[in-house]
Amino acid sequence: MKGFYTIVLLILSNVFMTFAWYGHLQFKKLGWLQQAGLWVIILISWGLAFFEYVFQVPANKIGFRENGGPFSLFELKTIQEAVSLVVFTLVTVFIFKTDKLAWNHAVGFALLVLAVFFIFKKW
Repeated sequence: MKGFYTIVLLILSNVFMTFAWYGHLQFKKLGWLQQAGLWVIILISWGLAFFEYVFQVPANKIGFRENGGPFSLFELKTIQEAVSLVVFTLVTVFIFKTDKLAWNHAVGFALLVLAVFFIFKKW
C-alpha cells in the first residue's frame, strides 16, 4: 500500500511541478497575466512549487525502503522521472494543447520504460 500512496503523491506533485515550471508559458491565454513581469511569474511558480513539495516530500518519506517503504533511492528517482514525463506529456497534449505526440516521442518513452526495467531489475 505504501508503494501505491507513494506513486499517487508523486503524480500530484508532478502536476503542480508541471504547472510551476511550464504553466507561465501559457499566461498569454489568461487576461491580466499576459502582462505579468518576471518577478510575478516567479512568485506564482514558487507558490505552485510549494504544493509540489507538499506532495513530493511525503511521497519520498513513505516510499523509501529505510522508512518502511518498498523503494530504494534509485527506484524512487526513477519512478519520479517516469511519472514526471507522463504527467508533462498529458498536460502538454491535452491541457496546454501546444504539441502533438509523434513517433519519436513513442520511441523515447519506450527507451525510458526500458531504463525503468533495468533500474528495478535485481541481478
